[in-house]
Amino acid sequence: MAAVSGSVRLQRCVVSPAGRHSASLIFLHGSGDSGQGLKNWIKQVLNQDLAFQHIKIIYPTAPARPYTPMKGGISNVWFDRFKISNDCPEHLESIDVMCQVLTDLINDEVKSGIKKNRILIGGFSMGGCMAMHVAYRNHQDVAGVFALSSFLNKASAVYQALQKRDGALPELFQCHGTADELVLHSWGQETNSALRALGVSTKFHSFPGLFHELSTGELEKLRAWVLAKLPGEMERPKE
Repeated sequence: MAAVSGSVRLQRCVVSPAGRHSASLIFLHGSGDSGQGLKNWIKQVLNQDLAFQHIKIIYPTAPARPYTPMKGGISNVWFDRFKISNDCPEHLESIDVMCQVLTDLINDEVKSGIKKNRILIGGFSMGGCMAMHVAYRNHQDVAGVFALSSFLNKASAVYQALQKRDGALPELFQCHGTADELVLHSWGQETNSALRALGVSTKFHSFPGLFHELSTGELEKLRAWVLAKLPGEMERPKE
């Protein structure tokens, strides 16, 4: 199967703002899911869509590609992995291609009139990892980054990029269940500590007994954080 190229336009599922669009949130799904699947999952957990008065939410779908942890089976994943572990090399070739594809998505929002500092990017599991690569390596001027049940490998290219940083960095919001058996809670904590040591302002919320899943509590905390990072603009008088 041909490798994913940087010219790919991602399928996307959108929740439009109820009012005037002045900010955007890009929410990346976990491995094997889709944008529509993540939107539906969040709706199931909250009993309603995650929605805002002024923020557009974009749920893109990762292209299908061979995925090594599935013995080369085809899956909707943002990048390949040698294994699900924080103690192995990153598959940088596939990560870098997807950084470019997601840059195109960010640029689409900028072209539509949304300033870069009014864009948040984040995700669940692999989606959160992908968001950290996109923001901290390529787009350090976004409003913030969020990562739910996510981690970075110990020798991540993200850490290397931040050692050469210049200027302010977007804040990181993390949530992680203490009972997560797929992405260990300690991996999330280590990621948070490493990024904080490199100058990132971080928030880390642990959820006792939560497995590798979304919960009402973390989505409500995320909603509050999103509104703090992307407040609605005061109604301006008409000229």
